[in-house]
Amino acid sequence: MGPRDERHTPQDDLFRSELANLIDPRHPLVKLANRIDWSVFEREWSELFASPTGRPAAPPRLIAGLLYLQHPYNLSDEAVVERWVENSYMQHFCGEKYFQHEFPVNCVKGLH
Repeated sequence: MGPRDERHTPQDDLFRSELANLIDPRHPLVKLANRIDWSVFEREWSELFASPTGRPAAPPRLIAGLLYLQHPYNLSDEAVVERWVENSYMQHFCGEKYFQHEFPVNCVKGLH
């Protein structure tokens, strides 16, 4: 099974504000996210993230974003996911449309 489908219905989003409307567009992570051609990761990595369990795989942009965020902040696999849950800029950078309150991936095995 490939990456999960991120489409939402209007009813799902009726009472939620999009991250893009809550964050400062001048923030470095917002600027960087706008400069990256994320479609390259989608195209090149989609086959690498097939889930053997039938559970939808994580989107390639999420994985690429988390792997990038580890380096400038010097974070472990577990720490980057913990910071991601608390940080709207990190979530926006990784392609989330709305703020998420749960871990994006299971880090027991790590991101690598």
